[in-house]
Amino acid sequence: MTFDQVSIDLSSVLHETAREHLARTHANLIGGVWRAPETDERIPVVDPATGQVIASIPASGAPDIDHAVAAARTALETGAWPAMPGHARGRLLRRLAELIEAEAGPLAQLEALDTGRPVFECQIVDLPGSIAMLDYMSGWASKIEGETIPVSLPPGTFHAYTEREPVGVVGVIVPWNYPLELAIWRIAPALAAGCTVVLKPAEQTSLTALRLGALIERAGFPPGVVNIVTGYGATAGAALAGHDGVDAVSFTGSTVTGRAIVQAATGNLKRVFLELGGKSPMVVMPDADLDQAIAGVAGAIFFSSGQICTAGSRLIVHDAIHDRMVDGIRRIAEGLKVGHGLDPETRLGPLVSDVQLGRVLSHLDDGAREGAAYVTGGHRLGTGGCFVAPTIATDVAPHARLLREEIFGPVLCVQRFSDADMAVRLANDTPYGLHASVWTRDLSTAHLMARRIKAGNVCINTHNFFDPAFPMGGYKQSGWGRAAGHAALEHYTEMKGIVAKL
Repeated sequence: MTFDQVSIDLSSVLHETAREHLARTHANLIGGVWRAPETDERIPVVDPATGQVIASIPASGAPDIDHAVAAARTALETGAWPAMPGHARGRLLRRLAELIEAEAGPLAQLEALDTGRPVFECQIVDLPGSIAMLDYMSGWASKIEGETIPVSLPPGTFHAYTEREPVGVVGVIVPWNYPLELAIWRIAPALAAGCTVVLKPAEQTSLTALRLGALIERAGFPPGVVNIVTGYGATAGAALAGHDGVDAVSFTGSTVTGRAIVQAATGNLKRVFLELGGKSPMVVMPDADLDQAIAGVAGAIFFSSGQICTAGSRLIVHDAIHDRMVDGIRRIAEGLKVGHGLDPETRLGPLVSDVQLGRVLSHLDDGAREGAAYVTGGHRLGTGGCFVAPTIATDVAPHARLLREEIFGPVLCVQRFSDADMAVRLANDTPYGLHASVWTRDLSTAHLMARRIKAGNVCINTHNFFDPAFPMGGYKQSGWGRAAGHAALEHYTEMKGIVAKL
């Protein structure tokens, strides 16, 4: 492993657009106007690789959320947006995709700087994924259809049909790991359906959300259709989740916060979509292509430093190949270049914050006390920045926090199995059910195992698969609803039944 903690000269590395965005006095986008918050409090934006403050954002509160919700309600019910046909909404989404594509370079840099993730990840995942979702949903905007219903009464006596209407004002609360892409994946289907949006990005990573606001303006969306308010989750986020003027909430984040969102939504019984935590199993059968499986498993846990809800954090591997798998993953882990996200050679960046660093180190300390053996890693790297060594843990106790709880770090827990029934039992022994993978050459085994594993998505000989057309969501405590495909549109629409006596 190589670890380079040399600081980056932002003035020489950053694109001019990214430098200008950092230098702005950031405000909230409300009703088509960049509006100063009702409070003077600011939140520092910290580079997690160096600990340096690089900008600040508004620490908005409930009054700012009130203004944003009012603007979204006005845009929903009056003006150009409710009168706009679906194909015109689709053109606006496509125009936004073009603007993001034109700024892909600086947006990737801002995302890498804000989250700590390697810029190469942002270039190959975040930006293409954001553009693809806007393209995909732009086509659906003109294809939201109702149905005619053949009722049981004599033909010609009644005409019954359904229509789908926008659910209304949608509050979107996104986490800090993929701030731009997740914002777009939640906003795009809402806009395609004709809703209006109030976006609350994570307080740790709001830079690209604010830049997205500028591009939304440039694309020509009517004022108030998308509003962006920054602030802490406990204040701005809570105010948005509980607001009586909000008709639906889309939240991506931890299961603990998801429960709080549900409680907050009970006031007006608003619709709630949740994509929550995971402890995703990767089951490697004895006949698997080991080269493919080793590379795939390593990528599934070390990509984004494990800070992804679908991270392959549990390796469930057959006894016959256990040692070869673990040794192969160890070699990959120890060969990663760890460093600043803006270095194009970096393959493992820092965790997002000191708080997250403390959480991961706490899990590692507890794991060691409970008997886990660290084949590699298990410790912090350096003294500055939020770096943790890529870690492989074996001999993890079944009850250990390391194995049971979502860590959100580059930590792989390894379990052995001797037969398929045991593998399925281990895979399903979790309160989560977001993502999973099965690695095997046998087609029958692959599909039978996929059917038995309780997860919203099961991949075969791959992991962390995402596509705008592929429904994404979880079982059990991993959430409610689906985040992509046609299923996402249904979340943002209400079905109305209409019947006429003939």
